This record gives sequence, structure tokens and C-alpha cells, in this order.
Amino acid sequence: MTDFLVYDVFTDQPFGGNPLAIIPDAVNVPETDLQRIAREFNFSETTFVYPPENPDHTARVRIFTPTMEIPFAGHPTIGTAIALAQTGLGPDMMLELGVGPLSCHATYESAQFTTSIPLEILAHPTIAEVTACLNLAPSDIVSDTHAPVLATLGLPFTITELTDRTTLTAIETDISAFRKGAAIYPGALDFAQFTYCRDGNTVHARMFAPLDNMPEDPATGSAAATLIALLAQLSGQDQTLTIHQGEDMGRPSLIKVKTKGQAVTVSGTARKVMEGRLTL
Repeated sequence: MTDFLVYDVFTDQPFGGNPLAIIPDAVNVPETDLQRIAREFNFSETTFVYPPENPDHTARVRIFTPTMEIPFAGHPTIGTAIALAQTGLGPDMMLELGVGPLSCHATYESAQFTTSIPLEILAHPTIAEVTACLNLAPSDIVSDTHAPVLATLGLPFTITELTDRTTLTAIETDISAFRKGAAIYPGALDFAQFTYCRDGNTVHARMFAPLDNMPEDPATGSAAATLIALLAQLSGQDQTLTIHQGEDMGRPSLIKVKTKGQAVTVSGTARKVMEGRLTL
């Protein structure tokens, strides 16, 4: 039997934030079962924790969505770091991810990680391609700071600014348009859409990836990191943002991000809500 934990991440309340399944000791889990376990939980991500390859590091962490293994994601990193802190590790950690070692600082309640992976602009999807996915009008898109842009710090997202909070709430996705977008932009994996509206340093956001079995994600740390890296690059100035996500799903989430030069720091809280065993 294999132990598991479930944390709600980017929240300090149970049943808020983004659920994360963690297998804290995956050494004896067969490789063929990893994807099946992630699909069984059917959360946006599940993490599997192993001893580090470098003995100076804290742990090696593999991250799976319901459909694939991915090299990096925000809420799995935050949640797993907090889970490790609650076993007595840390507070300073080095986690080995698919994007390489990632520096983390974690306590029993909160964690932050910093990445210096360069922002990569992959493509510029058209407004028509984006609005087709979200059932919005072209006038709902704000292009003053940037037009829709497909960018990545480890996971690709199409990032689009919207006019206001009401427009953000009005989104209704069209999965056929996502399929068309994924075919046009194969480097986008599932043509995930991260949409936001901004009032100073406060951002409200939603993220949709229905082709990866995520009709909507309650909190997306990797997209938040990509957004702030993009805004810092465009402005030429460091940025600090508080990002609210998941409110339209009834799972409020709070993500804090900041930049210092090329480095992006993501921070948040998490609560353990379940633990048990897989009877495999």
C-alpha cells in the first residue's frame, strides 16, 4: 500500500484553493502506475516524491496532470514544499523538478519558490483564436500593454488581458476552439488560456485547459509566474502582484508573485485536508 496526502494550495482554508495529491514516498510505485494514479485523483496535478539525485538537495519531485507528466507547475511546488516542511525538512529546500533544481523556502503553513528560467515568447495567437475559445467579443480584449501572447517559464499559456471583472466572469469555453488552437500551435501543448484583468497590483484571473482534463483551474502558479515575468519584461521594471483566482469556481485562491531582475518568486499557503492509502 502507498500513502497519499491531499492539500488545498494557495489558500489557508480547507476546500478552497487548488487541490493537490501528493505521494510522499514514490520509490516503490511502478512507473506504469504514475499516470494512472494521477488520472484516478483527477486533480489538475499530482506529485510523486523521491530521494534527490544530488545528495545536497532535498527531494526529487515529478508532477503529473491527468493526461501527462509536466516539468514544472506552481501549486504542486508550493504544496509539496509545505508537506515536506511538515515532516521536518527545510525551511530552505532545493527541489529537483523537470526544469532543474528549484530553490524553495517552506514552513508548516506557507512556501515560496524562486525561478530564474528565462521567459520565452512562443507565438502570438490572434484575438479571434482566443475569443473563440472563451466565447468573448474582440472588444473584450485589452491590447494596450500586450496582445494575446503564448509564453512560458516552463509551461506554456496564452496570456490575455480582459477589460474588467464582469468580462472575466462571463467566459464560457468552447472545446472545439481549443482543439483548433492546439493544432495551430503544437508547442502550446493544450492551448491553455490564462485570462486576467488588472487594477494596479491586484489581478483577477482564470485559467482554462479543457484538453488536459481541466475545464478550469482554481489556482495556477506557473501561469502567474509567466504573467509577472511578461509584465516585468514589457515595463522594464520589477513587478509585485497579488492574484485572485478560483472565485468563479467557488474555490478562492490567492497567489503572490514578484520579480527581481530575471528572478520570479511565487508564494502562497496550503492546508492538508486528507490523507490515506492507495490499496494497489
